[in-house]
Amino acid sequence: MLHPLSKTPVPAPHAGPANPAGPAKPAGPATPAGSAGSTAAADRSLVALAGRWYFPIAFVARLPFAMMVVGVLTLVVSARDSVALGGVNSASVGIGAAVFGPMIGAAADRFGQRRVLVPVGLVNAALLGLFPLVVTGSAPDLAVLAMAFCIGASAPQVAPMSRTRLVAIIRQRMAPGRREQVTSGTMAYESAADETVFIIGPFLVGILASAIAPWVAVAGASALTFVFVTAFALHPTGKLALGHRDDLVQAPARELLRPRLGVVVLGILGIGLFFGSTLTSLTAFMETHGESSQAGLLYGLMGIGSAGLALGSAAFPRRFALGWRWLVFGVVLLGGAVAFAQADSVLAVGVVLGVMGIGIGPTLVAQYSLGSDRSPVGRSATTMTILGSAVIVGQSIASAVTGDLAEQHGTAVAMLLPAASAAVVVLAAVANLLLPRRPAA
Repeated sequence: MLHPLSKTPVPAPHAGPANPAGPAKPAGPATPAGSAGSTAAADRSLVALAGRWYFPIAFVARLPFAMMVVGVLTLVVSARDSVALGGVNSASVGIGAAVFGPMIGAAADRFGQRRVLVPVGLVNAALLGLFPLVVTGSAPDLAVLAMAFCIGASAPQVAPMSRTRLVAIIRQRMAPGRREQVTSGTMAYESAADETVFIIGPFLVGILASAIAPWVAVAGASALTFVFVTAFALHPTGKLALGHRDDLVQAPARELLRPRLGVVVLGILGIGLFFGSTLTSLTAFMETHGESSQAGLLYGLMGIGSAGLALGSAAFPRRFALGWRWLVFGVVLLGGAVAFAQADSVLAVGVVLGVMGIGIGPTLVAQYSLGSDRSPVGRSATTMTILGSAVIVGQSIASAVTGDLAEQHGTAVAMLLPAASAAVVVLAAVANLLLPRRPAA
């Protein structure tokens, strides 16, 4: 697949150093603006600056994160024969990610990504490898629950850290005139990549669970974490100055509590709630048809329009502002979710999932772009990790609630929750538009 950022845009005049805070390589002085080396670097494409292997490694490295919640849900439901217990365990994964994910991001801001990601990734790979043995053994439900929490707590935050690295490259190594356009395309790609893996992840879990056994999906996530998260951590871009140097100014932590950022976190939490409620209610729906392990395959239909429109978001005109994109496509998502609640056949559900996918991709792009714009100085990894954790915690909480409703009140009631989740996304979009704007993004 041709990477959307592989084309080199028309060079803009170089107006000074790529980053006033310092050069990309802290070991030496900044290259003088206007020198041949500085101009050549500023005119190169993002793919060239990051390295051609960066994007494939970063893409695969985020897959285990997308497989965790669904893999845990599928394995526990299969081994312990309880949708509710599976939902609670997947919620534990999300709670662990919500509690410790921002801490991992803050540690990366302070000490650098490489020092944090390597040990975290190895611990997570080991826990994922052991989880099938615990679930299929005689361990009590509480022990399974505790291990699910630890899996979430040690989840490597590849997606937010990838965004942080790429934004650092753009700000440090590209000419000022190119930064806005390349940043927009980068956020579009990263959101499309996130959306794609959040679809491919459950899809892979569904394939492995139905073709071999549910435990294989979790074991596969362990192997991917060990190989690709380690490769991502050790990639040369991990050496970039991302805000952990002593000479860079870092905004106080209270800046993360600003309403302009908080409303984005709320909106992206709504996307996570939507993911969790949709997948769990879909699993319950398919279970009534005797095909619960096929839910991940059907869920994959949602990614067709989502990833394509997420990538296409970079082509939207600038007058179609991020806040309005969020609202417009959030309404599309809400309409699809209402139709999902009324679907009564596998075919109808598949069609509606495709419609809902149209709303997800551009919404995520807008939310992550706004989050990047509003990130406090020196807190970019923390901000992106908070946003990523909001997705996973929303997904996990919704999985638990939806699973319990499915068992207690039936599938029809559970299928109402995606619409409620989409309503959170729309309400947050409205609140975002009503907030006072600052002169500078």
